[in-house]
Amino acid sequence: MFRGIDFLPQGQASTNLTEGCIVLEGGAFRGLYGEGVLDVLMEEDINFQTVIGTSAGALNGMNYMSGQIGRSARLNLTYRHDSRYVGMKAFQKNQGLIGFDFAYNEYDKIDPLDHDRFFDPRRKYIAVTTNYPSGEVRYFDRDACDDIFQAVRASASMPFISRPVEVDGEYFLDGGCSCKIAIDWALSHGYEKIVVVRTRDADFRYNLTKTNSTKMARRFYHKTPAFAETLAGSNKRYNEDAEKLEKLHESGRIFMIAPSVRPNVSRVESNMDKLGELYYLGYNDARDQLAALREYLDL
Repeated sequence: MFRGIDFLPQGQASTNLTEGCIVLEGGAFRGLYGEGVLDVLMEEDINFQTVIGTSAGALNGMNYMSGQIGRSARLNLTYRHDSRYVGMKAFQKNQGLIGFDFAYNEYDKIDPLDHDRFFDPRRKYIAVTTNYPSGEVRYFDRDACDDIFQAVRASASMPFISRPVEVDGEYFLDGGCSCKIAIDWALSHGYEKIVVVRTRDADFRYNLTKTNSTKMARRFYHKTPAFAETLAGSNKRYNEDAEKLEKLHESGRIFMIAPSVRPNVSRVESNMDKLGELYYLGYNDARDQLAALREYLDL
């Protein structure tokens, strides 16, 4: 447990809505950065009408939709070392890194998700997934999906260590395999105001000449070549999206919040001090950019 857990912000966001779309990057436990950012937005009455998230971004987006300040951080900074949530028990029960049964059921008894707020018909929520075996990106709309919580589970089911998750009669894995940052979705749907919350610093790029991920993807998923090719190309697409985001931010078309220093945190980070520091990096970065964000949003 993070030693500063008792001092995390808490409370309920207002029901006021902010026009526009917020795009949430994933990254497993690097998502603590985004949790800090979202808590500031909720504290400051910035509750976007549309939320789209990939992987950990989809999970964090649920608590942002429900307006529960600190709920995402309380889960991750309290139960990171609980094997029901992350560990062998979680893997045995859920066939993946994260114990969704614990997060959705047992933790929900301790710190219940506000379902009424999450399903507010005035708001739109999208979880990004990757179809298995086609490798195509699939955007699950809360209001057009039989079970949006199952879609979020699929969105955050990391490749290599997770079984595909069934949603609406088809199978899916981590949205990051096909779409790590859903900027194209937001642009194509015509939103005038788009805020992108990153979990890597804006300068980060994958070194495509020094990675074995392409070979690993093709070898591990050789029976599903279409999915393997999508996964193999994910880092290249990320670099392309990062370049696009930088230009869009500089031109004022979008507003991007990204770590002000490069996080020294892995996707499966277990050091609680590092995770707590990452949360507060997001929290403080959002505070530092609040005036500029309000100007961009005409608030």
